[in-house]
Amino acid sequence: MNAPQPPALDHPYATPPAPGATLEVAPGILWVRMPLPFALDHINLWLLAEADGWTLVDCGIGNAATRDLWTTHFGTTLRGLPLRKIVATHCHPDHLGNAAWLSARFDCRVAMSLGEFLAAHALIDARAAHTPADTLALFRAHGMSPADVAGLAARGNHYASLVPEAPASFDRIIPGDTVRAGGTQWDTIFGYGHSSEHVALADVARGVLISGDMLLPRISTNVSVWPSDPDGDPLGRFLASIAGFLPLPADTLVLPSHGLPFRGIALRVAQLCAHHDARLAELEAAIRAAPEPVTAAQMIPVLFRRELDLQQRFFAIGESIAHLNHLWCGGRARRTADAGGTLRFSG
Repeated sequence: MNAPQPPALDHPYATPPAPGATLEVAPGILWVRMPLPFALDHINLWLLAEADGWTLVDCGIGNAATRDLWTTHFGTTLRGLPLRKIVATHCHPDHLGNAAWLSARFDCRVAMSLGEFLAAHALIDARAAHTPADTLALFRAHGMSPADVAGLAARGNHYASLVPEAPASFDRIIPGDTVRAGGTQWDTIFGYGHSSEHVALADVARGVLISGDMLLPRISTNVSVWPSDPDGDPLGRFLASIAGFLPLPADTLVLPSHGLPFRGIALRVAQLCAHHDARLAELEAAIRAAPEPVTAAQMIPVLFRRELDLQQRFFAIGESIAHLNHLWCGGRARRTADAGGTLRFSG
């Protein structure tokens, strides 16, 4: 007898828009896709039609290829109308990279949370535990190899190369706010763990959620530990955050930053929780079976069972620390420092 197939997400749009093109996914909401020079090779951006222009949610990285595509959209998609507002879900380069450039071009404001605004400036200016040296010191303490440390050091301030400038001022979004865009009010749903104060937007009346990076259909959101909060539990905060999407109607169309739009919020939240529960159980078993305390770097193969390039290894060690910190904060593992300052975990 054939085994029953697990439930699947509903993807109403099977193919993304081509570069320079758009796809209307709901009345007055256009899907724009921009390239990324990484293994994760794209980001989805959203244009919301206004009576006299557009609101843009997220911006793409600040490089020539993306700006050339934006120039194409200025003359076609925007139909000669200006951007009236930019909403940045969070400060990561693929979301904020062109915010200052677009804001200056159209003389429009950027709305985002305070945590993301401050983090962007700290990263660009390399301040307050947001320097490349701080990050490398954290990863070195968790066992990153000297070769990878050297490879990452050679990139310099990688964030600043992708976000050449952040907005000098902004319109602050706080929990409980609504955002006026596309002729309606969007509820804000704050998320934590992926970034400091991620903002997703929900239009319950229209049945649409712009989820940013907090709810993705195929991959799990990166959740990492960073040097500004080295003993924190971002994974715990992430899992608590995605539960905030569950009250939305079951037929809500989710517009994610990566992958295809989908319906099935409750299913996807359950899948992500099950995924992290399984990885945590495997990690806990691995450290209990190890003959001696292990580093986060040694546990990367438990979480990632494929070859990783340098960029992927950068995020992988952050995720490994996040999962180990979650076990440690929950009393499921012990953490000690050896004589050289390397942090190790044991059962």
